[in-house]
Amino acid sequence: MPYHRSGDASAQADKLSGIVEESDLYEGFAPHVETSEIKTLDFYNLPKPTGKEPALRSYTEIQQLLQQGKKRDVKNILRENSWPINSPIRAQLWPMLCGQHLTKQQMLDGFYWEMVHQVFGTTELSEKPIMLPAFVDATHCLPYHLTSTGRAVADRIVNVLGYDCPDITYSPVLYPITSILLHFMSEEEAYMCLAGLVGSKEKVFINQTKLQHEVTWKTVMQIAKKHTKSAISYFQRICPGLKLERVFMDWCWWILAGLPFQHLVRIMDCYFHEGIKVLYRVALVVLNLFHKECQSNNEWSPDNIKNDIGNALIKFCKKIPVSPAKLLHAAFSIRGLSTQYISRIFIKTEMLLKSRSVLNSGSKQLIKSRSSDNLPTSQSQVNIQMMSHTLTIREHFGLPGTKNFIKTWTDRQFLFTLWSWLPVRITMYQPVLLYTTEEHGCSLTTFYVRVEQHEPTLLMIKTCNNEVFGAYCSSRWFERNVKDDKGQRQAYFGTGETFLFSLYPERAKYPWVGIEGDKDLGHSSELFMAADSKMITIGGGEGQAIWMDENIRFGKTDGCKTFNNPPLCPSGDFEIRVLEVYGFVGI
Repeated sequence: MPYHRSGDASAQADKLSGIVEESDLYEGFAPHVETSEIKTLDFYNLPKPTGKEPALRSYTEIQQLLQQGKKRDVKNILRENSWPINSPIRAQLWPMLCGQHLTKQQMLDGFYWEMVHQVFGTTELSEKPIMLPAFVDATHCLPYHLTSTGRAVADRIVNVLGYDCPDITYSPVLYPITSILLHFMSEEEAYMCLAGLVGSKEKVFINQTKLQHEVTWKTVMQIAKKHTKSAISYFQRICPGLKLERVFMDWCWWILAGLPFQHLVRIMDCYFHEGIKVLYRVALVVLNLFHKECQSNNEWSPDNIKNDIGNALIKFCKKIPVSPAKLLHAAFSIRGLSTQYISRIFIKTEMLLKSRSVLNSGSKQLIKSRSSDNLPTSQSQVNIQMMSHTLTIREHFGLPGTKNFIKTWTDRQFLFTLWSWLPVRITMYQPVLLYTTEEHGCSLTTFYVRVEQHEPTLLMIKTCNNEVFGAYCSSRWFERNVKDDKGQRQAYFGTGETFLFSLYPERAKYPWVGIEGDKDLGHSSELFMAADSKMITIGGGEGQAIWMDENIRFGKTDGCKTFNNPPLCPSGDFEIRVLEVYGFVGI
């Protein structure tokens, strides 16, 4: 069974002044840690703070700020407070930081141990080795300073997590993060922390598929090309045949396998609150520092590193010449590296790789809805045509001297056009009608109940004037409830994969304006989706591309900066005849 912290742990954390006490150097570590292996670096042999220097902040102070929704203040504290490696504050601080990301209702007392019993048939820790899940990278099961018992505990945690989260198929950093957590807390607490990081919807912490892993290192590579140009140019100059891909594939190991444990722990203080972007920033600083050392230190001369820059980077990190505080200060001083910029690079890379992945995988597990000629299968066509009230348009024509006739625009024509605009990977799944005003009534409340947990969705409107238009919405409508760092609901959400379209009388697709380049187009170019109890909005900036009222009866459409679209119907204002929302089975 796990250890439990003594009742005075909170008092210890609150009394912490930031001074490493020689009498009890390892008071902050859990019992399953080999403390004799943890050596303080010269960076900690500093004079004691004078009266002018502020004392380090306590757990209680940070807890109160989080409870007040002051996440930005917490972020600044975590960046600036260099708690010693042995600080007991982390035994409470880390579980609290990770716990704020939890979304599952699995936090009842005893839940973890029930899961352990289900997986292993007992809660006793086996003396025999445990076979690790397939998603673990066997070459990077980093234990750091865990004892043999601590390693067995880490093995058990990742097995239980794999059992509880079957969607995790590839996650090389998950084991090292588990090991780090176990240095400061019990087995059960470490599991709950991981559950929060893995289940987080607001921020990314841990990649869980090979696709996400590839998107991440390619994103880091693209960011580095812009923010560490000199370093990239230097490495390519001394190694003309160097493929950057081979270097950046291991970017996370510069940090997790290379940096001293003291540095790593301070990075984790910030990472557990802010997410993977902290690691992005640290990686850029590592590149710049390595480049600087290469020019002044013979140990890193071109002749010594040109044959294996990737391995040289990890060796350099083990001897990194700056303190944890200076490393983090440099990381958070990088300008122009906004969350929006990183997200834009990530989304573009993800869109490209997802499309390639689906086309090349030939997976038989998908519920296919696309035929070999890149059109919906006949069954999908029938399913949609039977359900849809938006895809059939009839026009009445009266010609002089002739009988009035009706021209019908068929479902098939509209369906094929719309299908050609969807992301390739989405067309591999079967569409399903989630909501229609014809059957489910005209209410935003009903709309949210039936639609909000699905991602992506296809929203289609037919007006009383027979105009047909809509939007491909990349994110869940539930995200309207997600709160920002200040504890307030975010006004807009969604990603650059969202697009608008018009089917009748004009056929046109209006993608996100930022999809063509990396230029920062400003906040108004990223107003994808917004919603509350009174309205739904898609697109913004000098107008709203689609706006609908709470009764799903009236709406308006304007040109907007997000999609650079014209109004989707000539009059601008419209009355809704039918609204339909489709999801996709199997995603």
